Amino acid sequence: MNQNVRMKGCSIVKPAEPTWKGTLSLSEWDQVGIITHVPTIYFYRPPENWLRSPNSIAATLKQSLSRALVPFYPLAGRLRWHSDGGSRLELNCNNEGVRFIESDSLLKLDDFGDDFSPSSKYDGLIPTVDYGLPIHEIPLLIVQVTKFACGGISLSVVISHAVADGNSSLHFISEWAGLARGEPLNTPPFLDRKVLRAGDPPANNSNNQAFYLVHHSEFDQPPILVGKSDSVEERKKKTTVAMLKITKEEVKTLQISTAVNDTARPYTRYETMAAHVWRCACKARRLVKEQPTGLGISVDVRSRIDPPLPTGYFGNATFDVIAKSSAGELLSKSLSFAASRVREAIEMVTNEYVWSSIEYLKNEKDLKKLQNIHALLGGSDDDDDHEQQGPFYGNPNIGVVSWLRLPMYGLDFGWGKEIYVGPGIHAYDGDSLLISSPSGDGSLVLALCLQVEHMEPFKHHFYNDI
Repeated sequence: MNQNVRMKGCSIVKPAEPTWKGTLSLSEWDQVGIITHVPTIYFYRPPENWLRSPNSIAATLKQSLSRALVPFYPLAGRLRWHSDGGSRLELNCNNEGVRFIESDSLLKLDDFGDDFSPSSKYDGLIPTVDYGLPIHEIPLLIVQVTKFACGGISLSVVISHAVADGNSSLHFISEWAGLARGEPLNTPPFLDRKVLRAGDPPANNSNNQAFYLVHHSEFDQPPILVGKSDSVEERKKKTTVAMLKITKEEVKTLQISTAVNDTARPYTRYETMAAHVWRCACKARRLVKEQPTGLGISVDVRSRIDPPLPTGYFGNATFDVIAKSSAGELLSKSLSFAASRVREAIEMVTNEYVWSSIEYLKNEKDLKKLQNIHALLGGSDDDDDHEQQGPFYGNPNIGVVSWLRLPMYGLDFGWGKEIYVGPGIHAYDGDSLLISSPSGDGSLVLALCLQVEHMEPFKHHFYNDI
C-alpha cells in the first residue's frame, strides 16, 4: 500500500445463499488475449450520514455484494488449468469467495484535481493481484473501498477478464449497485457458455473444411520492430499513463477530414478516433516507413451472430481483430485511409467469421501463445508450464478499445452517483481505452499507456494534427 493509504482490514465475501458448485467450461474467447484482471475505480463525495457512521458504507457494500454473488456465482469461484494438462482453462465454481479490502487514505478528493488524472495518488487505491500464486488460488473479483480524509470514498472493482468482458463486468457492477439500493435484480446473468460452444470438441470438418479452417490472421503474432527478432527489449521499457480529453468539436473536425464524398457512409467516432490514435502513435514512435504496424480492435458480437447471444450473457463476447498497414502507408496517406483500414477490420466480423474463429481456436492445440495471463509476471512453480510472454501489442502496435456504448456512469449504491469513474491504471504499452467524458458534453477521453519517451510526442500530435 502507498504511504498515504492504510489497510484497515481484508475479508472474504461469499454468496448469501447456497449456489451451484461444479465446473463451468470457458469459451475459447475467454481463454485468449488479456486474461489478467481489469480494474475500474469510482470516486464519491461524502454524504453527511457517512461521517456519522464510518462503517456503514463497507457494511452496505459487503451485504449487497454477498447477495449479488448469488446470481453471479461464477465470480466467487476460481480458474484452474484443465485436468488434461494442456493450455486450456476452466472455471471451478467452488464459492471460495471475493476478496474485500477496507482502507483509509490521508488524501482528500480535492487532491486529485478536477479531472482525476492518473498519478502516484492512485497508488494503494486499486488492489494488486498476486500472480505469483497458483492460478487456482487467485480470486476472480477483488474489491477495495477507501475512505479519504474528507469523508469521500473510492471504490475499486478488479475483475478477471477470463470471466467477464467490459460489458459483463459493468452488468455485474450495475446489478450490485441496484441491490445495495434495495431494488430487485434487473437483468439476471445468462451463465451458460454453451451458446458459444464452450467445452465442445472441434467439429467434424470433413464436410466443410473451408468454413471451419480458414486462417485467422488476428491470432498471428503482432508485428515487431524492423531489425529486431523479438519484443523482449520493448516489453522492458518504462511506461506512463495519460487521460487525454478531446472535445466534441475536435472529434467532428476529424470526422469531416475523413469524408471521401457526400455519398459514402461517414466514418463513426470510433473509426475516426482509432485511426487518429494509430497515426499519432506511428509519429510519436518515429517508426520507419517500412515498419509493419497493427491496430487492435475489440468488436462486441452479442448482436452480430445468428442467433444473437441471450440478454445478459455473462462472459467474453468481444472478438479481437487487427487492422494492419505500414507506418509509411498510414502517414503518407490521409486520415480517411487509416479509418478505412479500421472499418475493413470491423466488417470482417460476420456471423460466419465469428463461428469459424471459434472452430479455429478449438483446433489450436496450444493456446499459451495467445494468452497474456503471465505477460508481466513470473508465475509460481505450479504454473511453470504456462509461463510465457504472450502476444505483445505495444510498439510498433497499439490497441484502441471502445467503451463509448457501455453504461459507465451513474453508479449509485444508495448515496448518490459517482463524481468520477475511470478504468484504473493501465500497465501495457499500447493499451488504450476510449470513453465518453462524464461531463456529458459530447467530448471523449482517451485513457492511454505508452512508453515514457513516446507520451509527450504523442500528446503533441494528438492535439496539433487535428
